[in-house]
Amino acid sequence: MCGIYGFIGEGKVEDLVNGLKKLEYRGYDSAGIAFVKSKNLVVEKRTGKVDALRSLMNGRLEEKINAGIAHTRWATHGMPTDVNAHPQMDCTKKIAVVHNGIIENFATLRDRLTSEGHTFVSQTDTEVIAHLTEKYFRGDLFEAVRLATLDLEGTYAIGVIHADIEDEVIFARKKSPLVIATNNYGTYCASDVTPLISVSRDVVFLEDGQIARLKRNKFEIFESSGKPVENHFYHINWDEKSAEKGGYKHFMMKEIHEEPRVISDALMGRIKNEKVFFEEIKDWNEYIKNLRKINVIACGTSFHAGLVFKYFLEKLRPFDVEVEVSSEFRYRNIFIDDKVLNIAISQSGETADTLESVRLVRSLGGRVLAISNVVGSTLTREADRTLYINAGPEISVASTKAYIGQITVLYLFALYMDQLMGGNHPEIVKNLMKLPEIVDNFILTQEDSIKSIADKYVGYTNFMYIGRGINYPSALEGALKLKEISYTNAVGYQAGELKHGPIALLDEKFPVMAIVVDDELKDKMISNVLETKARNSQVVAIVSASDRKVSSLVNDVIRVPDLESYLYPFVVGISLQLFAYNIANDRNLNIDMPRNLAKSVTVE
Repeated sequence: MCGIYGFIGEGKVEDLVNGLKKLEYRGYDSAGIAFVKSKNLVVEKRTGKVDALRSLMNGRLEEKINAGIAHTRWATHGMPTDVNAHPQMDCTKKIAVVHNGIIENFATLRDRLTSEGHTFVSQTDTEVIAHLTEKYFRGDLFEAVRLATLDLEGTYAIGVIHADIEDEVIFARKKSPLVIATNNYGTYCASDVTPLISVSRDVVFLEDGQIARLKRNKFEIFESSGKPVENHFYHINWDEKSAEKGGYKHFMMKEIHEEPRVISDALMGRIKNEKVFFEEIKDWNEYIKNLRKINVIACGTSFHAGLVFKYFLEKLRPFDVEVEVSSEFRYRNIFIDDKVLNIAISQSGETADTLESVRLVRSLGGRVLAISNVVGSTLTREADRTLYINAGPEISVASTKAYIGQITVLYLFALYMDQLMGGNHPEIVKNLMKLPEIVDNFILTQEDSIKSIADKYVGYTNFMYIGRGINYPSALEGALKLKEISYTNAVGYQAGELKHGPIALLDEKFPVMAIVVDDELKDKMISNVLETKARNSQVVAIVSASDRKVSSLVNDVIRVPDLESYLYPFVVGISLQLFAYNIANDRNLNIDMPRNLAKSVTVE
């Protein structure tokens, strides 16, 4: 995520700050600006939200400038500090760079540049871009940036200015969005259309590998080879508020549509030659090889992600994995030694019960691996090691993309652990790499179908979700999503438990969501579906695309792609997110801020 804004033309310092404010939903760990004044590069940045930067610049907001770049950060490399905030500069302090994305090979580039005499001051991957630009600069800023991008592996959207070149700003992108607009006062570029709508409703979206040279009254776009590209304008009908949501009605739907990118970013830089590699924990390799048990500690949606991890790891090898809700774990008399790894999962990194459980583990001499989305959060500071999911800010209270990011990283860790213990599963790694495209296509093709099914069930006040094996956690998570945002009494069970009590609830007013995909437990699930039908329940079944048998037994079906059984939690989870969203939307509820809930639970 993160937000980039920049312009060249008639403007003021305040314009940079205001542009950032409209992008703050993309990141709010720190904010910074850079502009050229009398051949000098002015860089100001501050940890915290954009208002902290505004206070810092209070005496200069009305100052006129001809060009500038700005950035609001969601930290990935390096803690949220003033030094790590963007813009980052080169050795000469004449080049400033803002950057969204992740540079996979930044460590290699940093070592190479250091050996060539460059001095680094931050922990960020972004700083290598500034030094590469310095290395290649021979008076032509565009050419220097173009050559620098050829060295980069990973994802990026970048903006670059130079103190000696006041008549142009350079932007480039690869798998991270940038949009350009122009009017009589100047030319503007941003991470999305939100701050550009007041400039012009006609915009150009940069494509992957393209580089833009912005002048005051025009801009040119080039391929990475330097070949010019024709501009294609798109007309935007959104207002500023809907633009923050990418044109979606709610942040939740926007964040569901970001899930292919979230999977891709979680995989980024962690797979090499069909094997998983974690730079963050490579010094733990011997420790991990000798583990006998894993405790997973989490709450709510993160707890369900932990359950998916348990089933997936057990598929790779027999292993003792215990998953417990943090609020219970913290009060147990547990046994911890150096053959136990404790994995604490929290999107925010501030979940009170999870933090207290971590403190319990640490007091007993145990090791903690954090899975989190927020760099610098309390959990990441108190854990021994952290694996970040890199999902970007999740604004909607009900977690969607963070959940998908969590299970992606947990799958990678399971494979990493299995590799260290002698396992080798290149086919699973290959399938994970295909996931972003599969998920993207699934959302685009099935969204309307899921909505039409949800429309039929909007009047029900009860719902039961059932699944088996690795799909049981999806049943729990699907029920939680429906509870959270539609206020439906939704419950999730292992399907085999139906006859042990829960089936007493079922009748024609209590529909069932059954996860009956093509896996080794499908026949068992069909038996459970027939049990529910015998009690006159309406049944919605999530089935594999090629299924015909289940479809003839139930009232409605949601079809997901035919996949290896271990991949179903991704597409099933997203299906249930879309179903819950549409139920709540039909009821005209406040989906992004459901009653009685908060994004981060910081009290017991």
